[in-house]
Amino acid sequence: MTAQLKRRSLIFGAGLLLYLCALGVSSQVELSDAVRFVWFLIAYLIIGFDSFRGLRDRFMKKQFLTEYTLMILATVGAFGIERYEEGVLVMILFELGLIFEAFSTDTAKRSIAEMIDIRPPYATRKVKGKEQQVDPSELKRNHIIIIKPGERIPVDAVITSGATTIDTKAVTGEPVPVSAGVGDRIYSGCINLRGVIEARVSKVYKDSTVSKIMEMVEDAQNKKAESETTISKFARIYTPVMLVLALLVMIYPPLTFSYGNWSTWIYRGLIFLIVACPSGLVMSIPIAFLGGIASAARQGIVVKGGNYLEDIARADTFIFDKTGTLTKGVFKVKEIHPEGMTEEELLEIAAHVESYSNHPIAQSLTEAYGTKGKKLDKQKVYRMKEIPGFGITATYAGQRVYIGNWRMMRKQNIEVQEVKKAGTVVYVAVDRKYAGYILIADEVKEDAKGTLQYLKEKCRGVLVMLTGDSEAAGREVAEDLEMDYVYTNLLPKDKLEQVEDFLLLEDATEKVVCVGDGINDAPVLTRADVGIAMGDLGSAAAIEAADVILMEDELWKITDVIRIAKETLRVVNQNITFALVIKAMVLILAVIGYFGMWEAILAEVGVMFAVILNAVGVVKYTV
Repeated sequence: MTAQLKRRSLIFGAGLLLYLCALGVSSQVELSDAVRFVWFLIAYLIIGFDSFRGLRDRFMKKQFLTEYTLMILATVGAFGIERYEEGVLVMILFELGLIFEAFSTDTAKRSIAEMIDIRPPYATRKVKGKEQQVDPSELKRNHIIIIKPGERIPVDAVITSGATTIDTKAVTGEPVPVSAGVGDRIYSGCINLRGVIEARVSKVYKDSTVSKIMEMVEDAQNKKAESETTISKFARIYTPVMLVLALLVMIYPPLTFSYGNWSTWIYRGLIFLIVACPSGLVMSIPIAFLGGIASAARQGIVVKGGNYLEDIARADTFIFDKTGTLTKGVFKVKEIHPEGMTEEELLEIAAHVESYSNHPIAQSLTEAYGTKGKKLDKQKVYRMKEIPGFGITATYAGQRVYIGNWRMMRKQNIEVQEVKKAGTVVYVAVDRKYAGYILIADEVKEDAKGTLQYLKEKCRGVLVMLTGDSEAAGREVAEDLEMDYVYTNLLPKDKLEQVEDFLLLEDATEKVVCVGDGINDAPVLTRADVGIAMGDLGSAAAIEAADVILMEDELWKITDVIRIAKETLRVVNQNITFALVIKAMVLILAVIGYFGMWEAILAEVGVMFAVILNAVGVVKYTV
């Protein structure tokens, strides 16, 4: 929390305490009207300090009829008719909403700072054959850097020497490490897993991938800050209309059919302003949204603001990351294709040779072997050697076994036709003779198909997948889930550009929702109208950047939050309709003289209680 937000919260807390003291004392002791007025006025001015400052700032920008104008006119009007308690209470609720909004913005900014942790504190530069540790920002293009196993890549570069396996999850979101050798591009923020490599710097620190991700999150946050809330849009229309009508009530009749009767029509104009004061309506809207947020929380869903409920209820485009979002992010053996032996024999050989490795592919092979009720006998494996960027070789049961990618087979001059399928293909050769391949792939989540079908049928949603994975892997999942569009081989920048394209196509009634779980998803989650993060498997950056968080890794909860959002909007629309209809009736009666000030106050209080009780009911809504 920033110092400014802390100060704002402390001022609000002091004003709230003073207000509660005033309520307590006035209920026990009969105070004079002057004392009550001064006491509640001081509390009002303290609580509304930031609102008055906001009104001043809007006036400086020549924005005169805003939500600040609405609230201050409403609360000052309440004081004018000696409804001090209600006037302060309305300001309390309004300020509470502003503080919550400021806190959400502060949290998003802190999430950007947390992303700095994926950038290494130093880089190892090679100068005249010697190693020097330098700050990554000191690196320039064409400098040679050395990256050792376990170190993060400091800047974008091209490998000039060595071969390795790279963990690219920080950039692409894909959990399976990729092989990299001479001539391959490597990106900042990724982790070198195996061999020592040398690389030539291709982009300076500020232009590297991770730095750009941070900039995109900041830019997306600034763009989202321009969106309007329900209250501000309502106030922009309601406030000027009511002010003009009240003024007409005061001056038109005395100048025409009730010539000279100024006192009567000014009095009726004041009653008009009292009835027009939207205290109950303005209070019921945030309470309804808070009720929706509370209902979502009961279902294990965190919604960071009521405006996101409003947006998700109107969403018609749903953009998903693949790995960890639509799929489990846990790779398993999907197919076994032996040559000259049985499936069990091929899996047995592969699992034993890979048993000493902690690579995700090795783990999936040993797990698959274990599910068949068999145990590994590691004593049969010896002379094991890992070849970074290619695979592993070892002697098993007296036979020399080679396991790895297609490059491994070519390196060993083993004749094999390249297999192009969605997933990771592991080739196996025994005594330099091709023995078959094993396909390892991610699994689609059980609830993915049902969730996407709901979005298509109930929300008429357009379903889109953005993934850093290969075209074959991405298209297979997209076709299985009957998605409308799929974009593959994307970096975070590419994903953001695609989201921007969809945002340009939407009109005022349409909203774009993005769902993801990784650091690389943070920019699109922030830029979308609504960003949804998978909380259980999601990274801290994605969770902080998102507007809605599913606390458990359950994709179907997206349908829950949509139902809650639609119910919340239904209650909000009910409140608005009810309040405006009653107000219209009372306004007409007040203008023609059937309602005095006291009756107008009773009508306003009645409307306020009715809409608030209706709004509170959202909290108990279950899906």
